[in-house]
Amino acid sequence: MSRTTARIATIALLAAPLAAFGGAALAQTAPTAEPIAATRTPAGAEARAAYDRADPLSRSVFWTEQAEINPLDPVAGVKAAQALRELGQYDQAADLAKRVLLVQPGNVEAMLEVGRSHIARGHAFYGVAALERARDARPADWRAWSLLGTAYEQVRRSQDAQAAWAQALALSPENPDVLTNMAISAMTRGDTVAAEPLLRRAVAQPGASLKVRLNLAMALGLNGKMGEAEAMMRRDLPPEAADRNLAWLRARAGSAASDQARTWGSLQGS
Repeated sequence: MSRTTARIATIALLAAPLAAFGGAALAQTAPTAEPIAATRTPAGAEARAAYDRADPLSRSVFWTEQAEINPLDPVAGVKAAQALRELGQYDQAADLAKRVLLVQPGNVEAMLEVGRSHIARGHAFYGVAALERARDARPADWRAWSLLGTAYEQVRRSQDAQAAWAQALALSPENPDVLTNMAISAMTRGDTVAAEPLLRRAVAQPGASLKVRLNLAMALGLNGKMGEAEAMMRRDLPPEAADRNLAWLRARAGSAASDQARTWGSLQGS
C-alpha cells in the first residue's frame, strides 16, 4: 500500500466513528413524532344559544363547523341549513338538510328545511315529498301544511294549496305566516286586490314580523294606495331604503300582472 493510500484509509477510519457518534447524537435530539393537532370539540350550550341570536352569516359558519365536528348532530345540521338558506345558498341548504335525514330519517325539522330550501330556489317540486312526510309524521303541526300550500301553489296545484292552507289555519287560526303565504300566492298571480285583506289580517296579529308589514305596504302601493304604503315604510325602514322601495312601487303601480311575480323579493328591508 502506498503512503498516500494508507493516509486516506486512516482518515476514513477516523471519520467513521465521528459520523457514527454524530448520527447517534442527532437521533437523540430529533423529535420522536409529529405533534398531534388539537381535537375540535362541540360547543357548549351557552355558545350554541348565543349563536342562535347571531346574524345568518355568523350562524352559517358556526353551525356548519358544529356539523363537521359531529356529523351525527342533527340540530347543528338543520340550523346550518337554515342559515345557508337565509343567505340565499339554497342548493347547499337543501343538501345539508338531506344529509341530516340520512342520519335521522324521521327528523321533521330537516324535512321542513328541505321543503323551504326548494321553495326558495323556485323548484318546490323537489321539496313536496319531504313536506308531505313531515305532514304525515306530525299532522298537528301547522308549519308543514303552510309550506305544503306554498309548494303546491308553485307547482300549479292550486286546489291542493288552498286545502293545505285551510288546514294550517284550522290548526293555528289567523297565523300571520300562513296568511302571508296565501297572500304571496295571490300576488304572484297578479291578484294584489285579494292579497291586501290577507296581509291586513296578518299585520293585525301580535306575531307579525317586519317582513309582513312590508309585504302589506307593497300590496297597498300596487293597489294605488301610495299614501298608506309610504306611511308604513317610513315607520319601518331607514329613509334611503324607504325611498328606494317607494320608487320601485311608483314605477310598477298599475303594471301588468306579468310583472307582479317579481315583486315579492323587492321589499325585504334592504
